[in-house]
Amino acid sequence: MQPLPSTNPWDEDDGFHEECGVFGVWNATDAAALTALGLHALQHRGQEASGIVTLSEAGAFHAHRGLGLVGDIFGDVKVMAGLKGRCAVGHNRYATTGETALRNVQPLFADFEFGGLAVAHNGNLTNAATLKRALVRRGCLFQSTTDSEVFVHLIAISLYANVVDRLIDALKQVQGAYSLVALHDGALIGARDPMGVRPLVLGRLGEGEGGAYVLASETCALDIVGAEFIRDIEPGEIVVIDNGGLRSIKPFGRGQSRFCIFEYIYFARPDSVMEGTPVYGTRKRIGAELARESHVEADVIVPVPDSGVPAAMGYATESGIPFELGIIRNHYVGRTFIEPTDQIRHLGVKLKHSANRPMIEGKRVILVDDSIVRGTTSRKIVEMVRQAGAKEVHMRISSPPTTHSCFYGIDTPERDKLLAAKHDVEEMARIIGADSLAFISLDGLYRALGHAKRDAGNPGYCDACFTGDYAIPLTDLEGHPERVPALLAANGQ
Repeated sequence: MQPLPSTNPWDEDDGFHEECGVFGVWNATDAAALTALGLHALQHRGQEASGIVTLSEAGAFHAHRGLGLVGDIFGDVKVMAGLKGRCAVGHNRYATTGETALRNVQPLFADFEFGGLAVAHNGNLTNAATLKRALVRRGCLFQSTTDSEVFVHLIAISLYANVVDRLIDALKQVQGAYSLVALHDGALIGARDPMGVRPLVLGRLGEGEGGAYVLASETCALDIVGAEFIRDIEPGEIVVIDNGGLRSIKPFGRGQSRFCIFEYIYFARPDSVMEGTPVYGTRKRIGAELARESHVEADVIVPVPDSGVPAAMGYATESGIPFELGIIRNHYVGRTFIEPTDQIRHLGVKLKHSANRPMIEGKRVILVDDSIVRGTTSRKIVEMVRQAGAKEVHMRISSPPTTHSCFYGIDTPERDKLLAAKHDVEEMARIIGADSLAFISLDGLYRALGHAKRDAGNPGYCDACFTGDYAIPLTDLEGHPERVPALLAANGQ
């Protein structure tokens, strides 16, 4: 068996990591509490830190930020009482290779000549380092290590008169994938990048003039606060919400949409609806397509929880083989809490997953998971299932092979650490110890999303992690491949 790249003691970095969650509300009683609830629903998009900035009716901004989970940061009555106002923006952060420090926790806030402005950003700017060097030469002083602060400085130096025009000026200078919410004393603003890679939805809470508007990364955050889904913010669209209502600005013209296809595979919560498509049903269709493409005779279908569950259900229905929870996930595992000796390190995967032996022993098992990144966790899970007495172990993956890094807001390892970038499928099966391994094809994934196949001329989704088709320029990397880690560290999450 070939060696795998080294990872941290518990293999916590063997997988895609979440992006970020953003939430904003305009004209609502208990705006801070609504924002905390919305961020709680978006907790899966980032668990490192969270922050809320509110605007009081007196025109004062109030902020609270912290490291950790939403419930821990905003569970204090005194903290919530200090976040006064009917308008708020919030942010959940997942840190990539950059530091997790309070100065990087969003929303970022700055005082301008037009007043205060709070900005929360999900995504990654691919020309952030280039812009930052130019801004520093102009005398701008950066207080954080996130690329989100580039927005703040571009707004500050803009020569336009009002905040919306300054924001448009800033957005026209950046490259990358982003959705953002911003709050100033005149309006709540939402924006998506021209290709719509990152998600942002609009909702309404209440009726008539007293009703509130809500912006969020996913519809599940609207559901938790009782807001009615209105629509997705369109690619390249800016919405401005104030006491006069809502207006839409489209300063970029109409271009190709490239929504992140991995939202459907893994990132979005299963009960969300993304771009008009329910995520849960899509994942089941992906599993069914996977079964049609690569079925093998077996006795039981077992998901790798939790992300593999809907696809495994679809696979089981299509194949007619029973679905069983042959692996149980421990939902209460945090960071390392004991010294990781070699023996304990070897057992680390069992902190998160344990085999349900009666469902596995003596059976031919098909394991269904959403992806293989480095392969370390897959190998340990296959080994665990074999130790539980499985006769055969076949691995089926509900995404195509991940052969390229993401530079648009998702934390992935450098390409030389991606298993599929260096090995074919047969070699990968041997490395993880499976009797067979198969991934859904790229065309199969598109079929599950309602297309005949992938249209290379206009794919409709960002699938660069599978194809290397980077639709947005990687300006900071041009001629400087050694800057890949720096670009990832600059991630706006």
